[in-house]
Amino acid sequence: MPRDCTLVLLTLNEIDGLRLLWDALPLDDFARTIAVDGGSTDGSREFMAARGVPILDQPIPGRGVAFRVAAEATDTERLVFFSPDGNEDPADIVRLDDLLLSGAHLAIASRFAVGSENEEQDALRPRARVNQALTWLANRIFNEGPPVTDTINGFRALRRADLLALDTSVKRFPIEYQISIRSMRRRWNIAELATREGQRAGGESKALSWPVGKDHLKVLLSELPGARVLR
Repeated sequence: MPRDCTLVLLTLNEIDGLRLLWDALPLDDFARTIAVDGGSTDGSREFMAARGVPILDQPIPGRGVAFRVAAEATDTERLVFFSPDGNEDPADIVRLDDLLLSGAHLAIASRFAVGSENEEQDALRPRARVNQALTWLANRIFNEGPPVTDTINGFRALRRADLLALDTSVKRFPIEYQISIRSMRRRWNIAELATREGQRAGGESKALSWPVGKDHLKVLLSELPGARVLR
């Protein structure tokens, strides 16, 4: 029997990754598979439509908007978010949902946990240091539970009701950081699994290091007690 869970594909011109990874996606294990597409023009939409995947459009661009579109459009208990760009390992999709079934509120595929692998480590060292610094700040300021090793990775799973309860406000990339921080503030059970981060299948990363880093800092400051909510 399929899991009461939706596999959410977050796409924006990911045809190379879709072709590479499609056969490895555990589609039959999930009650639903949907795509939230940011306006692909490279054949991604046609590729998924030909395979029967419903495609949801975003009213405005942004990864944070995509998370909310998925949560509002589905009816399953749980959601696993996956970007088919080659970085994320399809073998971890079911494992993330298993963490929710074991009691976690938030499950994260960590690139920095013991046992993780990062095939782009040499090229991404500056970005990795920034990610780890942001994670250290979130743990230091907001977390009273076990340390989280990767607050930023978008490869994660939540219960639909929990995601909606977080009342997220971020429109772009820092959505994952806001989810992690708000989960920490609520003292939720955050579980991680060590993941293998692969090579991007095609095209350039859509997350430019410096602008995205600044956006993450804005999210952190907006989550401090008494701060204005970031919209």
